[in-house]
Amino acid sequence: MTVSAGLGLATYPFASARDFWRWVDLCDAGGVDSLWQSDRLIGREPTLECLSVMAALAGGTKRLKFGMSVASLGLRDPVVTAKACATIDVLSDGRLLPAFGVGSALSRDYAATGTPTKGRGRRTDEGLEILSRLWSEETVSFEGQHYRLDEASIAPQPVQQPLPLWVGGSAEQAVERTARWGTGWQAGIETPAEVAPVIAAIKKRVAEIGRNIDEDHYGAGFGFRFGSPDEPVVARYRDVLTKRLKKPDPAGYFAVGDTDDILALLNEFRGAGAHKFVLRPIATDADDLMAQTRLFVERLLPAVSALNR
Repeated sequence: MTVSAGLGLATYPFASARDFWRWVDLCDAGGVDSLWQSDRLIGREPTLECLSVMAALAGGTKRLKFGMSVASLGLRDPVVTAKACATIDVLSDGRLLPAFGVGSALSRDYAATGTPTKGRGRRTDEGLEILSRLWSEETVSFEGQHYRLDEASIAPQPVQQPLPLWVGGSAEQAVERTARWGTGWQAGIETPAEVAPVIAAIKKRVAEIGRNIDEDHYGAGFGFRFGSPDEPVVARYRDVLTKRLKKPDPAGYFAVGDTDDILALLNEFRGAGAHKFVLRPIATDADDLMAQTRLFVERLLPAVSALNR
């Protein structure tokens, strides 16, 4: 089983596209495993649309893999999404890591796109089946509650066969989706203690239905910063997590300090069964993000690589 670490972005802290590509180039040249873009359509805080980022990274990088963490399939037409992902995988020569979830019922993206939240779970279930089959089968016929296909095909199909299909979410329904259609599972903002029972439940269900998910295809993510817990940027991050998670003490959801501090939390997640990591730099601005990324490349990546020896 291999351990790998990529970087994730939720917001867009860059002043220009040039600054964004400087960061991407640093990641590509520095040995970062993968880049991940969060999915959000509506909001005042600058964010990028995740599938558009995947297409840009396909042409703007040489070795990096890239994925969505995670895209809401409850909002997206599965045929259009399947075609887009196949195209990106072809043009990147097999470097896309598609990842999907239901999406929060509280998200303003549903109202803004005129998409009902009711039934989003069933739409996601049907969508995952359609994605998986269109990526691998010559023709697909499907009749569900929300989608119908009659001998549908897409060409070219993805370079990767099978194309990875990572699934997010920790509810019982997400466990079932992962077991039935996923090739991997990606945690959200959760602690090792919260991740462990989900991974165990997925493995149990996978065995029951006779499928297989590789042992090292269970992922987790957390915020990190090389620095001091007393820094104002860390206090702001802690406040954001407290409000979002509705927990007075968000310890266990992020790591601040030196390489050993960050690696300690990563190893806690390994103990819970996670081996793929999407780490989110806690940074004040684009320059600070670059600095944190350099430290990630220079200090943390060698330590993660050593875990595979």
